[in-house]
Amino acid sequence: MTDESFLRVDALTKNYGASQVVKGVGFGFARGEFISLLGPSGCGKTTILRMIAGFETPTSGTIHVDGHDITHLRPNQRRLGMVFQAYALFPNLTVADNIAFGLKVAGMGRDERHARVADMLQLIGLPGYAKRYPYEMSGGQQQRVALARALAPRPRLLLLDEPLSALDAKIRISLRQEIRAIQREMGITTLFVTHDQEEALSISDRIVVMNAGRIEQIGGPQEIYDQPTTPFAAAFIGQLNRLPALIMDARAGQVRVGDKQVTLPALPAHLPSGDSIALALRPEMMTLVQRPHQDVTLLGTIRDISFLGSVIRVHVDVAGTPLHIDTFNDRTAPLPGRGETVSVHLCGRDVLVLPQ
Repeated sequence: MTDESFLRVDALTKNYGASQVVKGVGFGFARGEFISLLGPSGCGKTTILRMIAGFETPTSGTIHVDGHDITHLRPNQRRLGMVFQAYALFPNLTVADNIAFGLKVAGMGRDERHARVADMLQLIGLPGYAKRYPYEMSGGQQQRVALARALAPRPRLLLLDEPLSALDAKIRISLRQEIRAIQREMGITTLFVTHDQEEALSISDRIVVMNAGRIEQIGGPQEIYDQPTTPFAAAFIGQLNRLPALIMDARAGQVRVGDKQVTLPALPAHLPSGDSIALALRPEMMTLVQRPHQDVTLLGTIRDISFLGSVIRVHVDVAGTPLHIDTFNDRTAPLPGRGETVSVHLCGRDVLVLPQ
């Protein structure tokens, strides 16, 4: 975090009575970044967003946007746009009047308002919907209008609080890409709250992983996925297998899994021999092989096979631990049957080591 951060939060806390829901959170992001606050329900991510918006008052800490301290400004003084999960459109106003509402309150002239509304409708792909009412539109269309209303005053920061969670899966996927495209086109710094890992991974420049009011990790999507820095971040992002192991010789990369010793190039050299650890493996970090690689191959028993479309998930029992392995569905390679013994190859350079 640097002084040049466009959005900067320092030591932010929020108490509700004796309960502290945000615990000394701090981060900084550059102008134009798309940032996701990601975590389970109740972790404090929406409370942080509401404090930035001015709807909640911090117990302590500061919030700066573009070099200005906005911690104690009223919401209408912050020049921020916000989109809520529940659309919050005025049912008695047309689409055009909903989008123009904030512009009219700000005193913008009629002709300029009409031109801005037309620009916003073009931006969200609904140019012919100006005279419609919210009840005449789908959920996805209503959320596009809510986005246009938030962007119409040209805010310096866009805040989105779980804007897609009320939509069905296919619409969520298409709309999140539209939001990202619009954000790139406008170059607006955006803070996006979600509990959906795939959503955060697919559209973010950087992700803030939160748990129990604290930040677990901040990083880019691939960094968060490939190099989690805490057990929570490793387990919360994506699918994760945990395979118990015993360190034999960390410098040589040697561990024992069940009754088999394997060599892992990625094993940290400082770990003491005899320590119990968990090898954290993404489903794609393991493969079923016909010719075992002696140093990083374990025997397992097939328990089940799940068809997931382009991916086949193989459920394997290795050294008494259930694992799942994802393999590409190439439609030609024969799959082993339930109960068969197979060789499981670990992609040793990608293995994460966690406390057991």
